[in-house]
Amino acid sequence: MESGGKQRLSHTSSHSQSASTRSARQSGGEGEAGSFVEGSILRITMKNFLTYDYCEVYPGPNLNMIIGANGTGKSSIVCAICLVLAGKTATLGRGDKVGLYVKRGCQKGSVEIELYKNGSNLVISREIHVENNQSLWILNGGISNQKKVEEEVKALQIQVSNLCQFLPQEKVGEFAKMSKIELLEATEKSVGPPEMYEYHCQLKNYRNKERELENVVKEKASFLEKAKQRNERNKHDVNRYYEKRRHLDVIELLEKKKPWVEYETARLELEGVKMEREEARKQLSALRQAQAPMLKKIKQIDDRLKPIEDQMKAKTAAIKDASLRCKQKQDQLDSKNKEIDDIKQDLRLKQTEEEDHQKRISNTRRTIEDLKSELAKISDQPDVTPQINGVNVELRRIQMERAKIEGEKADLRRESDNITAESRMLERKLNDMNNMMNAKEDKLRGRHKDTHVAVQWLRKNRELFEGNVYEPMMLMLNIKNPDFAKYVETHISFHDLRAFVFQRKDDMEKFMTEVRDKMNLKVNSIAAPEESCSKRTPSRNIESLRRFGFFTYLREMFDAPDEVMSYLCFQYKVHDVPVGNEQTKAHIETVIKEPYLKVFYTTDERYAVKKSLYSGKISTSNTPVHFSQYLTITVDAEQKRHLEQQMKACRSRLNEIGEKTKALQKEAAALDHKENELLAEKKRLSELKGKKRQLEQKISTKQDSLKQMEQNVIDLKKVEEETKEKIKAVSLQKVTIATAMVAKMKLRAQLTMEKVQLALEMAGLTAEKTKLENDCRESVSEFKTTEQRCSRLELRKVQLTEQCKGLLKKAKLNCRMQPNEELSEDLCQAFSKLPDSLDEVDALLNEERSRAECFTGLSENVVEEYNRREQEIKELEKDLQKKTEALNTYRQNISEARERWLNPLKQLVEQINHKFSDFFRSMQCAGEVELHSETEEEFDKYGIRIRVKFHSSTQLHELTAHHQSGGERSVSTMLYLMALQELNRCPFRVVDEINQGMDPVNERRVFDIVVRTACKETTSQYFFITPKLLQNLTYAEEMTILCVHNGAHMLAPNEWNQKAFIRRRLQKKASA
Repeated sequence: MESGGKQRLSHTSSHSQSASTRSARQSGGEGEAGSFVEGSILRITMKNFLTYDYCEVYPGPNLNMIIGANGTGKSSIVCAICLVLAGKTATLGRGDKVGLYVKRGCQKGSVEIELYKNGSNLVISREIHVENNQSLWILNGGISNQKKVEEEVKALQIQVSNLCQFLPQEKVGEFAKMSKIELLEATEKSVGPPEMYEYHCQLKNYRNKERELENVVKEKASFLEKAKQRNERNKHDVNRYYEKRRHLDVIELLEKKKPWVEYETARLELEGVKMEREEARKQLSALRQAQAPMLKKIKQIDDRLKPIEDQMKAKTAAIKDASLRCKQKQDQLDSKNKEIDDIKQDLRLKQTEEEDHQKRISNTRRTIEDLKSELAKISDQPDVTPQINGVNVELRRIQMERAKIEGEKADLRRESDNITAESRMLERKLNDMNNMMNAKEDKLRGRHKDTHVAVQWLRKNRELFEGNVYEPMMLMLNIKNPDFAKYVETHISFHDLRAFVFQRKDDMEKFMTEVRDKMNLKVNSIAAPEESCSKRTPSRNIESLRRFGFFTYLREMFDAPDEVMSYLCFQYKVHDVPVGNEQTKAHIETVIKEPYLKVFYTTDERYAVKKSLYSGKISTSNTPVHFSQYLTITVDAEQKRHLEQQMKACRSRLNEIGEKTKALQKEAAALDHKENELLAEKKRLSELKGKKRQLEQKISTKQDSLKQMEQNVIDLKKVEEETKEKIKAVSLQKVTIATAMVAKMKLRAQLTMEKVQLALEMAGLTAEKTKLENDCRESVSEFKTTEQRCSRLELRKVQLTEQCKGLLKKAKLNCRMQPNEELSEDLCQAFSKLPDSLDEVDALLNEERSRAECFTGLSENVVEEYNRREQEIKELEKDLQKKTEALNTYRQNISEARERWLNPLKQLVEQINHKFSDFFRSMQCAGEVELHSETEEEFDKYGIRIRVKFHSSTQLHELTAHHQSGGERSVSTMLYLMALQELNRCPFRVVDEINQGMDPVNERRVFDIVVRTACKETTSQYFFITPKLLQNLTYAEEMTILCVHNGAHMLAPNEWNQKAFIRRRLQKKASA
């Protein structure tokens, strides 16, 4: 329902309730096409979809407020829009399978949407099957596929995956989580020119290709430079090849001489080792003779130390055993001391227990005295039994009255159930009739939309007219028999069938001024004759025509209001046009000669008879009677009025029953209150009566308890004597343990003294041994060193002997000589020019090898390799030049595309920032939107940054998912979307429950901004879904408010009366 003078009704249904819905302004009407942006939603139809059995929604061209309690099906409308426009289930954040959106218990569901499009509206239907989770797509009545639907939707600039255009409930929180880059792309797609996002993508692709070309050019330039350097080196390789050969000859000669030098060096070393070995042997023999006496004395001391060490170990073990036994005796003494402490503790507990026992006895005696005193007071009060009996009599009387009220309530419930059942039956019949009327309206809308729009306007504004005003005849005529419809429809022109009938001409002129002149609708209207013609009699009685097969006149075939019938009798003479059958057709020659028959019908033809005023000749024309298209649906108006009266009587009686039930409930509540008071009084009296008996029982119980306590007194003297005896016995045991412990301690002391003596003896022998070892340590060390030296020299002599033999053999083999052959004179002469020491030979050899290694890679093919590389360098230079030119071209393209993209983008962001800042400023807050980039050339790093400030004491902070509260994020998101609204490139926007979490002040401010922005003529369609609204908000004429309800007992669409509802609410408010 819209605020102001316009009205739009969308009746929704869920659960077991079905609904047939009609809108006050049907989609695609000629008079309103201009108010819708291309791609706007004109109609949404849902069948077995989520909470709905069947529902049609007709949104307005500007702001659409969809409001209803949680769970009624508001978000179901959002889901329907997304899925029928080829959106993904992930966009909704609900189920991942499309079959989950079919109503539970149904095998299939469907959604249909009609989008405004110049020339011809676009109708998309999606039928969802649960079994295989598949969808059937229908485009403008024909079978299609998802790809074609996506293409049509894209052509209308609809992007249900773009959060800047389509923000479902489960995705509201994700808007603040969008990165700056994602927000920029979404904004470009939503409000930017179509080519802006394409330019952005083109720039990113250009930049990627530019990087690739830069890398390719860099690699090729590097490779070319290296190739030139290698070939420059190859220039000298031919000359260096021969130089390398000279170095290799010197290396070969050095390798021949080196074994001879090694042999000579090893031979000289062998001679030296032999002389050194003889000297070491003489020195070893002298040392062995000097050490013999001291070693003998050390051995004797070791023999004496061994028995002493054994005795020391035995004494240590005995001392350890004695210490262990002493500890055991000490533990036994500690245990006995603890036992004595426990005995004393038991005595103290007995004494404390006896003190407590005496206190309890004293307290019990005092309690008995108090109870006896209270009992004496109660004995003086009168008997309360008569009062209790009186209360019981009153309680029985109340129970009888309650039973009587319950019986009356049961009778009323039975009567209410019967009336409710009758009301439902009547409601079903009325619904059937209304459905038939709706079918008539559908036919009218399909044939002539302007007339249907005018019908809706008339229903809203009927109070503007003084006389009777009737909707088009095709809606008002009720054909008595469907077979008669073809005659009536043939006889009355379609222009009159769709014409409005007025009782007064001034009402007709007022109507035509409104709908034809102001609304620019093409409609027909007629005024009924001032004098009624509905009761005119035919020129001949039908009985006189039955012989020709005529059985009735046209007027008798249908019912109509008096003014409508009067016009038809005046204009079409329906009271004087007979209808015949096959018999009439058989006697047609005779029939046309009848003087009073001007127009008549046979079974399948219409005959018109004319007589010439000049010649008197009769001419006839006949036309076929076609099947009826509009009047076959019949509704008995009298029966409908009767049913409505019965429904009204049922509701009146139900209201009376409700009032009687409320009165009985009040009486029952009064009886319950009285009964509770009596029960409380009875309880008080019963407690007073039973208190004396309770006191007597308590006194008896306390006296028995006192006797029992007096018998259980503890004899403390006896307990103290027993305690002394126990302590004495334990003390005797302690004496025995202490005696044994002293004996063990003496034994441990004796063993310790003996161990000390052995230790002193052992220390003397050890000191003597240490002195002898220190005296001979130097000679022993020298002896061992000399002995090891002799062994090493012997081993070295053997090694060198074998080494000399091997080196000599290797040297001769290297010079290709026989074992007994001597060096040739040429080799001796050549060797004489080379160094004689091994180090010098190795140094020269390494030097020559190093020089030769500097000429690596040289061969006889070096010249051929040089020429081949020269050709490769030329080809590389050509390829590098082409890549460089391509790189420069890409850079030029980037520069041009950057200008085409960045300048409009900056202007767009500036416009958004201007709106966004104004919105925040109107809320006494601050906010800004800016284009952000790390570097100007990295186009994939560009993004939109939103910065907001809600408190004057803080700075502007970037909008993130963590810094601001949930309400602040919702406000920022809503205002950003509203800043996009006026830029108006997308045909509609959807925002679901974004006001949840806002504080009332911000919610009211945001609502005012939404109304002001979304209701402008320059903006596109806007859907705002919310479960609740604040009171006393500001509304606009351009708004459309859709209220969503559900439940098992929904009011039928035809029973909803907005004016009556508002009138009742105002009366109730005034009475309150």
